[in-house]
Amino acid sequence: MAMISKTVLGIAAGVCGTIFLGYCIYFDHKRHKDPDFKKKLRERRRAKKESVTSGRRAAANFPDMKDHEAVQRFFLQEVQLGEELLAAGDLENGVDHLANAVAVCGQPNELLQVLQQTLQPQVFHLLVQRLPAIAPRVLRQERQMQEEDVE
Repeated sequence: MAMISKTVLGIAAGVCGTIFLGYCIYFDHKRHKDPDFKKKLRERRRAKKESVTSGRRAAANFPDMKDHEAVQRFFLQEVQLGEELLAAGDLENGVDHLANAVAVCGQPNELLQVLQQTLQPQVFHLLVQRLPAIAPRVLRQERQMQEEDVE
């Protein structure tokens, strides 16, 4: 068996790497030249965005905060769904629903104290982590409702 020197091995690896890189650049260029590339890319991004928003129920339509009855119905519905999902073992979605309920609750501190006593510590910790992401959604929904009222 002949010993192959390190330099020959290095040169061979460099040549292979260069060939592979050229191959990648060629096909990327060919893909971008395709007339339907941008159309397909937009469709793929739109489908991905729709799947993300429809895949998560927690991106709920929050009620009009001025309508007390709608807020109360939404609150009770979210608490019930959250409890059911937690009982079924779906922690992520259950915590999302409970976070929605806390976001619309008139007395969130008292509700959080009750939830801290009733939920497992790791589930409560997940809930507390999720709360900062819920508040902007409530505010965004309120702004959208106000803009619709103006139009």
